[in-house]
Amino acid sequence: MKFKVGDIVEVLDEALRGEVMGFEGNEIEVVTEDGFTFRYRPQQLVKITDEIQVSNYEVAQIKKQKELPKKKQAKVVKPKERNAPKMEVDLHIHQLVKSTKGMGNFDMLEIQLQTARRQLEFAIRNRIQKVVFIHGVGEGVLKEELKYLFNKYENLKFYDAEYKKYGLGATEVYIFQNP
Repeated sequence: MKFKVGDIVEVLDEALRGEVMGFEGNEIEVVTEDGFTFRYRPQQLVKITDEIQVSNYEVAQIKKQKELPKKKQAKVVKPKERNAPKMEVDLHIHQLVKSTKGMGNFDMLEIQLQTARRQLEFAIRNRIQKVVFIHGVGEGVLKEELKYLFNKYENLKFYDAEYKKYGLGATEVYIFQNP
């Protein structure tokens, strides 16, 4: 097929269309609609005529138009996860202070209890229904103190948190919401 300057051509096996701008050796110089210049051998090009044809370029353009951004699917919450705790409070002392240097056991316990009380009050104020207090296993002193603290509140119940996730080192608090 003979090509001349000004012919509209498409590249075989590529979604590229352009105009023949010149010839260099046995290659044809093509400028795309975006202004990029490429060189191709004649057997790589197809001359576009007024006849009805469907080409790689046109197929690519139609695909581009039809490709709509995919909608984000709403996250499906599994029944098991619906009842998952909304808030976790880690009461391990190293999570609460930078250093325990110079602190006795009573001081550390007091910081842990103050944190637990403050977080529980926060959950009640903000209508958070479930809170897990991670206290660890240890000797059980913090766990007993937490039980004593939780018993001071009438609008909640507490129990061991999910064993599979926390082992024996956490207590879950369920806060009853007033209508």
